Amino acid sequence: MSTSASVLEQHGSDLSYHAPRPPDVVVLPESTAEVAAVLAWADERRVPVVPYGAGTSLEGHVIPLRGGVSLDLSRMDSVLDVRPGDRTATVQPGATRSALARAAGEHGLFFPVDPGADASLGGMAATNASGTTTVRYGGMRANVLALEVVLPGGAVVRTGSRAPKSSAGYDVTSLFVGSEGTLGVITELTVRLYGIPEHTVAVRASFPDVESACSAAAAVAAAGVLVTRLELLDGATIRAVNAYKGTAYPEEPSLFVEFGGTEEGVAGDLEATRELCEGEGARAFAAELDPGARARLWEARHHVLFALVASAPGRVHKTTDVCVPVSELPASVRHAREAAERHGLPAAVVAHAGDGNHHVLFMLDPNDPDELARAEALNAEVVEDALARGGTCTGEHGIGMGKLGYLEREHGDLLPLMRGIKALLDPNGIMNPGKVVPPESPAPQ
Repeated sequence: MSTSASVLEQHGSDLSYHAPRPPDVVVLPESTAEVAAVLAWADERRVPVVPYGAGTSLEGHVIPLRGGVSLDLSRMDSVLDVRPGDRTATVQPGATRSALARAAGEHGLFFPVDPGADASLGGMAATNASGTTTVRYGGMRANVLALEVVLPGGAVVRTGSRAPKSSAGYDVTSLFVGSEGTLGVITELTVRLYGIPEHTVAVRASFPDVESACSAAAAVAAAGVLVTRLELLDGATIRAVNAYKGTAYPEEPSLFVEFGGTEEGVAGDLEATRELCEGEGARAFAAELDPGARARLWEARHHVLFALVASAPGRVHKTTDVCVPVSELPASVRHAREAAERHGLPAAVVAHAGDGNHHVLFMLDPNDPDELARAEALNAEVVEDALARGGTCTGEHGIGMGKLGYLEREHGDLLPLMRGIKALLDPNGIMNPGKVVPPESPAPQ
């Protein structure tokens, strides 16, 4: 355990604009038994506990709003088991996605979920992370088969199994995936693996405007083309990426696309996508076969956030995170861009276009209350528009502390059920308090 000022400061913030709040102590367990001992001690004394992975969340998930214990799981970082015949792996929560990639790659397998940061797998499960490959493989909830979880009070439970499917009772595994550390601490997880495709091609297609790029992405998705990735970056984003990575991509709205499978199947998907993009006015359509060029392309995409932060020293970033039906993506992105201009906030737009999840990113002066207020107003407007289109307030970043009000707006009728689940599993309210479930409003007098 540590009470070093620098360690406390590190564990009091994430990658977001939310104000930091250091814990009282950081505890670094090395086993499930030690996690259980911490939770038993904390539950008895009503001490808050906030699980901490790599600290890469974007809605204040790991900020200890009420102090207490930051439970850093980074020392529990082993890839315990890779079973090629079952296409599964079992890992501890502190193992990173890059560590699993190395272990699985030795068997010709890979784990598909790829948020931009090299996050811990326990944190990815806790936030139901997704990324560029979600359009084909789904996010964490679709790829977690089983969990070991320590509950408040120290009880250890196991959910799911290594079998590829089950109808045994309630889906408790999926309940813990996305619970953001508010119900228990994940100490082990078993995930699906997939075979590395024999043939892979990446594409860059540039367009005269964002709306055309969105329309092309929606057309590709509607046509059922088997894409592995289908990402949108606007011109401002690519400009920041070029400056940060030293690349020279055309600085105009673009789709980054990837196909994987047999050579014949990929060729057909590639040609269909070319026709659909050209039908929406694509100015260029360049295929990348070289593995190094493909790797640079996706590294550039994954480093978008870091590139935008580097482009505005001294400022903090805020990111919207709505998801809409894919057919609604062009109109939703157009509305978000118009709203940003109306609020006077220079913004960049990126999207996991194949699944309708888009982000408006803008850099803010943390000492300018007016600018922060305009950013909040913009976020609210983008969320309201997404909900009106049949979407959600968060496609992948989660609720954390930043979207409590939006969860209430989206799922107000479910809040009593959510509060009941929280009270059942965490009756003393020690697990990551102030996150995910909004507090009950006081009864009118």
